[in-house]
Amino acid sequence: MPGMADIRAKERWERRTQGPLLLLSVLFAVAYAAPIVRTDLAPWVRDVCRAVEWSVWAAFALDYAVRLRLAPRRWAFVRSQPLALLAVLLPLLQPLRLLRLVSALLLVGQRARMASRVRVTTYVAGSCLGLLVFGSLAVLEVERNSPDGNIRTLGDAVWWSFTTMTTVGYGDLAPTTGLGRLLAIGLMLSGIALLGVVTANIAAWFIARFDEEDAAERQQTAAIEGLTAEVRALRAEVAELRGGLTGSGGPGDGTVTGGAVTGGTGHVSSPRS
Repeated sequence: MPGMADIRAKERWERRTQGPLLLLSVLFAVAYAAPIVRTDLAPWVRDVCRAVEWSVWAAFALDYAVRLRLAPRRWAFVRSQPLALLAVLLPLLQPLRLLRLVSALLLVGQRARMASRVRVTTYVAGSCLGLLVFGSLAVLEVERNSPDGNIRTLGDAVWWSFTTMTTVGYGDLAPTTGLGRLLAIGLMLSGIALLGVVTANIAAWFIARFDEEDAAERQQTAAIEGLTAEVRALRAEVAELRGGLTGSGGPGDGTVTGGAVTGGTGHVSSPRS
């Protein structure tokens, strides 16, 4: 059946490319962070980092194209993953490094969610760390050269990202540019969403534990009720047996049979007629 063959081919492709694409995402992170952390890099190093960024994006775009080609229903695939399509098209709209960063984060997130072995907690923790690091780098790149900006160092950027993601917002550091404020909005919304996921996972864990304890208590109660019913049935049977023995008579009781009286200790014959 062609549909099943395509589905199997798509699953094999996703399984084989998942690891290499995640490694490429790490390479993208290094290439993105190096020119921001080290402002004194040689021009050729910056060019290499820029080439690596575009190459990683091209690899993820190729992965999306192959998965689209192998999907049994292509329009359904496109409709089911709008963020992946947006991440592929976003860097083509305007050649900004920030757009490539957003694109790479979206594509990595799409592939990470497909991993059957990646647990939700691990994914959320990785997402929080990724948003913290990349949010800090992005806001530092945008705000460092702003005349009115106060985010000048990587430490300031990390502190601002942490307070923004946790929605604390001390106000000691704040972006002043339009892109910086857009980053702040994205970090705040992402932080609220991720904290909600963490809270939901913790609540679900406690509820599961309580349900297991309740199920064990219900099983124990049912077992006790079953044993109680068996004991009552046994008592009723014992009472019936005792009643039957009492009604049939015991040793020493006399009975009259055929005109003769027999006793437990002697025998008296009937008189002659």
